[in-house]
Amino acid sequence: MKKNILFLVILICFFASAKATEPVSIQRFGVKPGNSARENKVNLQKAIDWASEKGAALFVEPSDEPYAVDGGLILKKNVSLIGVHGPTPRGTAHPTKKQPVGSVFKITDKENVFITVETGTQLKGIQFWYPEQTLKNPDQIIAYPATIQVSKTSMTQGVYMSCLTFYGEYLAMDFNANPKFPCELMVFEHCYGYPLSGEFIRMNYCYDVPRILHCHVNPAIQRFIGGQVNRSVVDAVIAKKTFTYSINNTDNAQLIDLFSFGVYGGILLDNESYGQLTNFNFDCVAVGIHKKGSNSKNRNWQIAQGSIIANCGEKVENVHPIIIEGEGHTALSNVEAFSGGNNALTTVPENQSWDFMLIRGDKKLTVSVVGSRMRNYVSDQPITIENKLAVIQAVACVDKKEKLYNHIFEAE
Repeated sequence: MKKNILFLVILICFFASAKATEPVSIQRFGVKPGNSARENKVNLQKAIDWASEKGAALFVEPSDEPYAVDGGLILKKNVSLIGVHGPTPRGTAHPTKKQPVGSVFKITDKENVFITVETGTQLKGIQFWYPEQTLKNPDQIIAYPATIQVSKTSMTQGVYMSCLTFYGEYLAMDFNANPKFPCELMVFEHCYGYPLSGEFIRMNYCYDVPRILHCHVNPAIQRFIGGQVNRSVVDAVIAKKTFTYSINNTDNAQLIDLFSFGVYGGILLDNESYGQLTNFNFDCVAVGIHKKGSNSKNRNWQIAQGSIIANCGEKVENVHPIIIEGEGHTALSNVEAFSGGNNALTTVPENQSWDFMLIRGDKKLTVSVVGSRMRNYVSDQPITIENKLAVIQAVACVDKKEKLYNHIFEAE
């Protein structure tokens, strides 16, 4: 008898412990699909405050109606906000309405960043929907504040963002930290969207190995809930001359499997950055990769296994799959560039790029290119050199005439 009672007590304790470690539904705190955005914001912040003390996880319970929530939320230290989704690159679809279903936040606040993240936090499996954003008229684009922002008032270390999907955002993730409060160890993975500013992830003053992994930007993101972003809107995004991904003041960034379509620039590797970029596709851009550098010691990038389709912008002379300037070394391996037309946006009349690579500036830099295919460019030569101090070697490459291209360019 005593053994049976002891076993029952152990069993009750086990299930109680298991239940205590499960994510707690935000609906327990009064965050409901039928509430006003203001009410849900207040209640969700209360839930986050509760979870911060315990290091708890909050569950964005799926619903057929999204949760309307005002911006200004602070995801305080130690809190995980978790939904049910993997990435949803064409939108989850309500059976009778043009809206997503599941773990969805509905955002209409035009004044405030939706959520600011602090140390040791997690956002996973959530959809962010801006129903008032235009898909058709470039004159009606709403310049919303960022959806997710790093804290500007405290050092933030260890934020994990995974399986997030954005619909109608203007700037998805703003990780341009305050120089007085730099951030570290940020991870972005499996995130999808199409920001109408052209900026999906921007990162500045983020030290100690930040990672951007498996992210996808495409104007077809709302195909099942609102339709494809109109060609004129895509053209307006390109005209902003921004980059989908921007990296600066960053140590040893790890960038793997990045995709972008219908933007001015794929990625900006700015003056104070270094790291590795591998397995990427920048499609229908004016500039695929723009690499800069402020010194020759460690402003070096290793770039491999990628494809760039550069075909849009103001005129073909300004269309370059790769631009390199400043100082430092750039090593490119198995990077392909080609061009052509695409009905999703307005391309330059030539449907080509000007060259494969533009080297410019007035400081010594070095570039090595191995095993890269270069085609569909207008210029006589695949590499345009406007920097007399550049040192460049191309080995086992193929030019637009499908001939082997092996050249050395020594500084004067």
